[in-house]
Amino acid sequence: MRIAIAGGTGLIGAMVVELVEAVGHQVVVLARSRGMDLEGGDGVTAALDGVDAVVDVTNVTTMSARRSTRFFSAVTTNLLAAEQAAGVRHHIALSIVGVERAPYGYYAGKRAQERLLEAGPVPWTILRATQFHEMAVIAYESARLGPLHLAPRMRTRPVAARAVAQHLVELAVGAPAGGVVEIAGPREESLAAMIRAYALTTGSRSWTPVVSLPGALGRAQRDGTLLPGADAVLGRQTFADWLGALPR
Repeated sequence: MRIAIAGGTGLIGAMVVELVEAVGHQVVVLARSRGMDLEGGDGVTAALDGVDAVVDVTNVTTMSARRSTRFFSAVTTNLLAAEQAAGVRHHIALSIVGVERAPYGYYAGKRAQERLLEAGPVPWTILRATQFHEMAVIAYESARLGPLHLAPRMRTRPVAARAVAQHLVELAVGAPAGGVVEIAGPREESLAAMIRAYALTTGSRSWTPVVSLPGALGRAQRDGTLLPGADAVLGRQTFADWLGALPR
């Protein structure tokens, strides 16, 4: 098979590329660093020549619903048009568990992406994942207020990024599901506790006060809206396992 990875240089994308190559399939990487503007759309159709499946793991760093929606809508529209023209038979997109119940902020863009796929011309599969273990690092480094590192309250079942990448590859080599699959970690965790545990592991002495994020998305993070259903595929690596494997 010839599989294109949109966003193939990011955290998940690079893992997907590695795993696809490991099982002997050809890879096409679609990323800005490879000269491909997926949001603008130029050159996408030519890049998909001979491609059987596209795995979309593109991302944008924003909490703005408007910016997120604009980005994911543009990327998805451009990919679907190019896929239809190139005869691509399967589009696989990475989304987020609970996005249909909490389409706020960044999640608004992911839900817009899903809707475009559901109504689009290319057979599709959506993999909704819970937060990755790495979210503790991202939150610790980004949620800063002066000398403080804020720890947002959130219920989550964090999953290993590699488990998500592996499942994306399995979906890509299979038939389109025309539906949603969920993947999550083996047990529920507190994001605030994860952030504090990560800080201790790194030797940080910074104060990490626990805070409740405002608005509808903040409520969804706290009340379990973003937890997976009973049929979710479960990864095996716990957050403690992941933390213990970090280089010291």
